[in-house]
Amino acid sequence: MEEAFTQCHMPVAICDTELRVLRASRGMAQEAGLSEDQMHGRRFTQFMPDSAYAEVEGGMRRVFKTGTVEHLVVFADSRAESGERVWSVTLSPLRNAVGTVHHVQFTAVDTTAEYGARERLALLNEVSARVGTTLDVAQTAQEMADVVAGRLADFVTVDLLDSLFRGVEPRPGAEGVALLRAAHQSVLPGVPESVIRVGEVDHYPRSSPPARVLATGRSTLHRSLDKDIARWAAGDPQRSRTVNAHGVHSVMVVPLSARGITLGVAVLVRHRRRAAFTEDDLFLAEEIAARAAVAVDNARRYTRERTTAVALQQSLLPKQLPGQEAVRVATRYLPARSRAGVGGDWFDVIPLSGARVALVVGDVVGHGLRASATMGRLRTAVRTLADVDLPPDELLVHLDDLVTHLAAEEETAVDHDLEIVTDLIATCVYVVYDPVSRRCTVASAGHPPPAVVTPDGTVDFIDVPPGPPLGVGGLPFEGVERELPEGSLLALYTDGLAEACGRDMEAGLQRLKGALARPADQLEEVCATVLDSLLPGPPADDVALLIARTRALDSRQVASWDLVNDPAAVAGARAEVTRQLAAWGLDEIACTAELLVSELVTNAIRYGGPPVQLRLIRDAVVICEVSDSSSAAPHLRRARTFDEGGRGLLLVAQLARRWGTRHRAAGKTIWAEIALPGGPAGTPSGQ
Repeated sequence: MEEAFTQCHMPVAICDTELRVLRASRGMAQEAGLSEDQMHGRRFTQFMPDSAYAEVEGGMRRVFKTGTVEHLVVFADSRAESGERVWSVTLSPLRNAVGTVHHVQFTAVDTTAEYGARERLALLNEVSARVGTTLDVAQTAQEMADVVAGRLADFVTVDLLDSLFRGVEPRPGAEGVALLRAAHQSVLPGVPESVIRVGEVDHYPRSSPPARVLATGRSTLHRSLDKDIARWAAGDPQRSRTVNAHGVHSVMVVPLSARGITLGVAVLVRHRRRAAFTEDDLFLAEEIAARAAVAVDNARRYTRERTTAVALQQSLLPKQLPGQEAVRVATRYLPARSRAGVGGDWFDVIPLSGARVALVVGDVVGHGLRASATMGRLRTAVRTLADVDLPPDELLVHLDDLVTHLAAEEETAVDHDLEIVTDLIATCVYVVYDPVSRRCTVASAGHPPPAVVTPDGTVDFIDVPPGPPLGVGGLPFEGVERELPEGSLLALYTDGLAEACGRDMEAGLQRLKGALARPADQLEEVCATVLDSLLPGPPADDVALLIARTRALDSRQVASWDLVNDPAAVAGARAEVTRQLAAWGLDEIACTAELLVSELVTNAIRYGGPPVQLRLIRDAVVICEVSDSSSAAPHLRRARTFDEGGRGLLLVAQLARRWGTRHRAAGKTIWAEIALPGGPAGTPSGQ
């Protein structure tokens, strides 16, 4: 037993009640740097480092008091090997024949390697949990710096190529490379080691370790006095002063590389803890950097795609609303601030014939470039169909067909082994308002109903059948009409507004109703009130809002005549128009109006069917409308030199500011606009 104890390679000691060493193994002697005889009668205070002896002796006292085994983890420098070691210490009671604890046995096991492995694994787990919680590049970089500082390094910087923030692939120049300080962190308050601030750009010489790491993609491990660090510091006096002032003694530079692209570098520094970085530390730093780089690259790619999607969406939304007099309009569009990305919400205001206007709000289900691109195609389609002047329910039928065809094209084009494309679905509400009759016609494709605020402050929602979403295919849509008092408000919106903050649709509609009930003179104030009430923070889904105040044309601005189905009625129609224009003080355009009316009425009598009606509307322009019961639409054609006819519509197209045809339930209306004297003439157009 004596030989086994004295030859034991593990540090083992037996102490008395005064905590003095009575026996010590060979391993204990090696670690203490003293022989067993030299340790005999001494306390641990006299040969154990200050950082450890107090903890060990405190444990011994507890063993004598309680008689139970104590287990400690002790950090202490080893005399046998350089650097701090981690010891698993067991303090065991030794009892005499009557069971009294009269000695305590000290046993230590070097667990530095195991402890380091556990710490590295814990740090990697923390990196996985804490880094990449958002899709913001700067915040992701800061998360990495926060995790590493104090655990692996005393000071950490994360520098990214500033070219990446400009959408350019990294390419170091001949003089070096520009790195943007994305994040840094330190064990010292205020990060005094940093020579630049977060968000600033630093230019690294080509020979500096960060520039070489960027070029090679390989990490480097340095002592502060090695030639690379010395040369780098010598070329930058401020950095040299920082190295000397804080006693920097060990540096690691690791690349942040993901998907074949080097995004930047992380520099890890030690100046407070005495141990220098080891090869194991470098391996750990590389693993952390690799995981963080994937998160940074995800954030970068998301930012680039979102920026592209927002730019695409903004380019597809109307830059300015077209001129029209039927309603006064204010709009808001807020892109989503969630990981899902930008959606496909849109709005539009489309002038129609007869002083009417179409108000449109739609929402493509989904987010990203696909949703934005689809939104642009649908908005263009709605404008094209609106030019045909289809009723709202019929327009939605054609739009539904288009979405079905787009979905079929996508399904045919997609390689299903590489990508999964969700169903192409959209919602839309289409409103046509006529200031002459003060009636609005509404049809909806799975969209929330428009809200109406009458001049007396009453708020309600138009009871329009929601209809199926666009893309379902084959199901009908139904339009409803409602007469609105002059000065009423129409509010069209997307579900991102009503369902913000996790509200259900019904609760959102009630909140919207309350916001619209608050008095406001200006439409911009109404928009602000609605958004402040329903959106306390950045929206999780796109939000489109369109507020329109209606106006009405009184009877003095409209004149109409029923015409007999006889060519002789043309002369009478010209005379009535001339008298009406004179009453309006518009004699200057009488000649043009007579020519247009003559051609339109002649066509209606010759090729259409009774009853024939002529109507003049004075608004921002003078509108001539001729209606008949025939559904056959006129067409422009090129008349030959000796043809006696075929030039009427060509003349209309040349004289009118705009002209076109709209179909009614029974027949059609051909209309033409004449610019007022002194007003913009516009560009003649035909249809």
